[in-house]
Order: sequence, then structure tokens, then C-alpha cells
Amino acid sequence: MPAKSIGKTLKELRLKCGLSQKQAYEYIGVAQSTFSSWEVGKAEPPNEVFLQLCDLYNVDDILSTFGYDGYNEDGSIQLNMKEISTIEKYRFISEHSPDGAKNIDTILDREYSIAEQMKKQNEHIEKLDNSNTRFINYYYRLASAGTGQILFDAPPTKRIEIPDTPENKKAAYAIGVNGNSMEPVYHDGDTLLIEMTEEIQPGDTGIFLVNGESYIKKLGDQELISLNPKYKNIPLDEDSYCLGKVLAALK
Repeated sequence: MPAKSIGKTLKELRLKCGLSQKQAYEYIGVAQSTFSSWEVGKAEPPNEVFLQLCDLYNVDDILSTFGYDGYNEDGSIQLNMKEISTIEKYRFISEHSPDGAKNIDTILDREYSIAEQMKKQNEHIEKLDNSNTRFINYYYRLASAGTGQILFDAPPTKRIEIPDTPENKKAAYAIGVNGNSMEPVYHDGDTLLIEMTEEIQPGDTGIFLVNGESYIKKLGDQELISLNPKYKNIPLDEDSYCLGKVLAALK
């Protein structure tokens, strides 16, 4: 923190308390010229004197009062008095108790690692708080059997986070694409958001159950269309039905 900033704040605090310079420097026990040099920013008071002044001026929160943010104007790290004291203690321990210093290093490394993980978690939570998202079930694939309802071959593989946009409001769950029959629009490994519905319009892409097998296909005229010309279209029969509509793909 620049000396000028400290001096200006000290002077403002003194005047706020209704104290004269004489009252303050006599209380501290220094010369008037020394005290004045602090207030005009030519010098900074020693740490112990600075604390005395803060006590005299009834400063409860030193950090916020003096605008401490941990860095100097050039971006270098700025140590507060507690940090300086901690470093001095660490140096003393390193000199007189090397094993003690090793124990401190071990604890510091462990706590630093924990703090890193907590920081990441907090950043993720903050990201969620500041964005419109929600979680839905993700299934690796649909079951290939069942009638009248959607049956999955296992519990949800996991829950995934998706943007809670107007387009995704209708998404009930997500499934993975297996294979390349719907390329170049949908690729193997894509995640599809699915709206639960039994009816879609021709030209829409959906999930269909045909002869006990489930497919992701485009609905045509009495057939399911594969976008990849290497694959044949699949005829629909009276037992075929739609399990859902594909809303979007998450790459």
C-alpha cells in the first residue's frame, strides 16, 4: 500500500476523532516532524506504531479501512502485518527447528491442495448461480424392448447439466448417439436432448421403437430415414411408435 494512501487515511481518521496532531504524536511518543511525515506520505509508521494509531482512532477493520487488497500498484504481492509476522516465525523455526519447518511445509501443501479444490467447487457453484442451467438424466442408450412406455436398459448413467434455454425447456432426458447412421447431423458420441412425446411431424427426428429395436431416425412417409446414405431406411408398421422427439444435440 503506498505511503501516501496510508498517510491520507491516518489524517482523515485523526480529524474524524477530533484530535490534533499534538494530541496524537504525544500519545504515540514521537516527534511532531516524524508524525507529520507519516500524514503527508513521506514515510510510513512502523508496524507497532501503526497499530497504536489504529487503536487510538478506533479502527475496527484495518484491512477495509486502508483499502488493503493484497497487491501493490505494480501487481506485486503486498504483505499485511500478520503475514509478515508469520514469515518471521517461519524463518525462526527454519533456523532453529528444521524438522518443524518440514512439518509446516507438509501441512501447507496439504491445505493448499484442499483450498484449490474448494476454489474450483466454489467457482463451479458460482457459475451455476450466475447462469440458467438445470440437470437431467443421461442414458447411454434406450432399451430395445417394451411397449407403451419408455423402458431403459439401466438406471441413468449420470446426470448432466444443460442450458435452461426456452428451446431446452421441453427436454425430459438425454441419450447418447451410438453409430453413424444419422451423420452428418448427429455423430457417434453426441448427446441428444429428448422431449417425451408420442407424435412428431414428418421431417422431425425422433426416437422410435420398431420390432423391439429402438432407433434415432428422421420421420418420413411410413418409414424412418437414415441421413447417412450408407444405411437403408426402415419401414414403419402398425406396431411401431414414437418414444420422443430430438430437440438438440450437445457436442
